[in-house]
Amino acid sequence: MANLNKVLLTGNLTRDVELRHTHGGTAVANFGLAVNRRWKDKKTGDGREETTFIDIEVWARMAELCAEYLSKGSPVFVEGRLKLDQWESKDGQKRSKLRVVAENVQFMERRPKADDGEDLGGAPF
Repeated sequence: MANLNKVLLTGNLTRDVELRHTHGGTAVANFGLAVNRRWKDKKTGDGREETTFIDIEVWARMAELCAEYLSKGSPVFVEGRLKLDQWESKDGQKRSKLRVVAENVQFMERRPKADDGEDLGGAPF
C-alpha cells in the first residue's frame, strides 16, 4: 500500500518567526499558524467558527526568508508533511507533539484596510 503524508494549510501567523541555526549552520525557523473554519449551524442557522493552532517548522533558505519577511498576523499558504515528536519529560511522563514540517511557504498579501478600519477585500485573509 502506498503512503502519503501531505498537508496544505492557509492561515495567519500567531507569533513572529523564531529563527535559529543547527551546529552545522543550517537555518531552522518555527512559527505558529492559526487556521479558521467557518460554517452555519444546521439547527440554529447561526454562523460558527473554529480556530486550530498549528506549529510549523521550516528549514534552510525558506526558513531565512520566513524570518525576514513574515511577522505575527502574516497570511501564508503552507505545504508540508506531518511529523510527530516524542520525548520523556523530566518527571518521567511520555509526551508528544504533532507539527507540520513545511516544504514550501507562500507569502500572501494582507487585505487592505480603509481609514475607518473596514475591510476592502483582497486576499482571503
